[in-house]
Amino acid sequence: MQSYTMDLQGRTLTMETGRLAKQASGAVLLRYGDTMVLVTATVADEPREGIDFFPLTVDYEERLYAVGRIPGGFIKREGRPTERAILGCRLTDRSMRPLFPKGFRNSVHIVTTVLSMDQDCPSEPLSIIGASAALSISKVPFDGPVAAVIVGLINGEPVVNPNQEQAQLSDLHLMLAGTKDAVMMVEAGAQEISKEEVLKCIEAGHLVIKEIIALEEQMVADHGHEKMIVPTQELPQEMVGKVEPTIREEISTALRTADKKEREDKLAAVKQDLLVRFLDEYPENEADLRKIFENVLKDTLRKMIVKEDLRADGRSSIEIRPINCEISVLPRTHGSAVFTRGQTQVLNICTLSALRDMQMLDGLGIEESKRFIHHYNFPPYSVGETGFMRGPGRREIGHGALAEKALEPVVPSEDEFPYTIRLVSEVLESNGSTSMASVCSGSLSMMDTGVPLKKAVAGIAMGLIKEEDDIVILSDIQGVEDFLGDMDFKVAGTENGITALQMDIKIKGISGEILEKALSQADSGYKHILGIMNETISESRPELSPNAPRMIKMQIAVDKIRDVIGPGGRMINKIIAETGVGIDIEPDGRVFIAAVDPEGGKKAQEMIASLVREVEPGEIYMGKVTRVERYGAFVEVLPGKEGLLHISHLDHQRVDKTEDVVSLGDEIEVKVLDIDEKGRINLSRKALLPKPPGSGSGGGGDRNRSRRS
Repeated sequence: MQSYTMDLQGRTLTMETGRLAKQASGAVLLRYGDTMVLVTATVADEPREGIDFFPLTVDYEERLYAVGRIPGGFIKREGRPTERAILGCRLTDRSMRPLFPKGFRNSVHIVTTVLSMDQDCPSEPLSIIGASAALSISKVPFDGPVAAVIVGLINGEPVVNPNQEQAQLSDLHLMLAGTKDAVMMVEAGAQEISKEEVLKCIEAGHLVIKEIIALEEQMVADHGHEKMIVPTQELPQEMVGKVEPTIREEISTALRTADKKEREDKLAAVKQDLLVRFLDEYPENEADLRKIFENVLKDTLRKMIVKEDLRADGRSSIEIRPINCEISVLPRTHGSAVFTRGQTQVLNICTLSALRDMQMLDGLGIEESKRFIHHYNFPPYSVGETGFMRGPGRREIGHGALAEKALEPVVPSEDEFPYTIRLVSEVLESNGSTSMASVCSGSLSMMDTGVPLKKAVAGIAMGLIKEEDDIVILSDIQGVEDFLGDMDFKVAGTENGITALQMDIKIKGISGEILEKALSQADSGYKHILGIMNETISESRPELSPNAPRMIKMQIAVDKIRDVIGPGGRMINKIIAETGVGIDIEPDGRVFIAAVDPEGGKKAQEMIASLVREVEPGEIYMGKVTRVERYGAFVEVLPGKEGLLHISHLDHQRVDKTEDVVSLGDEIEVKVLDIDEKGRINLSRKALLPKPPGSGSGGGGDRNRSRRS
């Protein structure tokens, strides 16, 4: 066992190998602060047969013992991964995948297990560093190392790996991964910051990444294994020379078809014709024939873009597809919008509810709940295919989280707008960047609902074609450009700045110069889209949708909460039953009443106000008789507050039986005489009745004389 340490932004980073999980191809235990992560990499000895892709699997395993918790529920063990675990897995996958050799078909499995969690030291960067180190010391062919950091922005200055206190003050949460030469992956949420600030933070983070990679290189020098040999898969040159010229022109013609479905049909016909023409001559080489087709397709598309500045649908590199926006498309929802950009179309629905409906989080983070939720659905019909409709996969969760991150900075705070907000993006058509279309449609549907957004948000996906020294940045990429291009760089923001970033690449890193150009082009692109969105709706509706619940906010004393809830919840359940509202009471005394019916909301508010109102001595109340005893009656003068009306205070005349004057359920007017030291309320009915004739002081004297005589 050997460990390697360095000072990383004031805390010690330790990487250790040779003690745990020794049967994996590579295993590294990392510690940063009190966060500990075990990352293993395992490779199959033989390639998988019959596949044309690299079979990489990444699992990110959260264990609740890492934060001293036992899982809830009956089974008491971890179940399906949390959203955070899925997003952590995607971050690791996207940072590693471009660095494996082309043609490598052996299954590789990376497993990150979070063993101990220090909230000041997030585990996601450690997963990336550990995966890189485990791969680098193993026999897996891997063009690393890679490292990752989190970068914040406080008072305009980058802060690498901020602690929790710093993170609260930061305008940026940037996850950055890269090799020592280039940036590999970017994922960020931001508070409307400029592209210059983004680039400054990336540069600061990359400097620290180089320091971490130097530590990994020490470990590799001491423990690295000889790498597996990747078999070369050369295509038969005689076949290539014979087949390529027959299809290049046909593919070029098919690629210049603007409609996605029509273009795909034409390309499929070219491929099928190729197989019909050449399979008899090369019966054992069907896979090679298909590979030749894919190579020519990729080469033709990229040359069209680089040499002619012409894309498959006829656009130039900076041109954005036609956009159409619609709102209020669904009559019974709280808000809805359809955003269509070319052949990408997303329907977004906004629903408002009481704060009690916020999502509860059961994971390793500090946050226990969230009130702004975005869900993303991608059915197979959106790309014209059949398929099974199962639960959301990693892609759906990742796209939904990115759009949520982009919109969250403009959502009003809980104090300003005490609602749980749920957005659902239904992808109806897909031809590139449905996640950014979800940002646009989500912004429109919240404005349609009447959610007081601070600003509108739009998003755009940028692409890259890099052919040696020729570099072309593409605005608003479509599916074929994403598939055959080198980068998918998503940027979302308001007119004032960037709110979210995500970059995936297929090449071995990109330079700061390319990043700067892509950000500048993206800035112009998403602001162009914002202008079109503003033509449909430029600010949130002044009134909430009539279908949405109205939220009434009250503040009561903390010691009055028990009075509103009542024994066993009796009082609050009574209010809900009588008014049809929803009620949430916070520990600090804030009360939220959600009511679709305004009258019901008003009545509930009045009932709660009565419950917390104090009974005042000398005040007169219309009360209800709740209990009759031989010594008097109990009268409820305010909801939940009863007083004793003693039999001697029922009337000026002598009363023999309480029932002679009042009965159960009677409503009578009473006066509060006093409240004793134990809080017991004494009432009088007699004090409000006129005195009978002859009952003054003189009458009393006559009676005394009569007794004396």
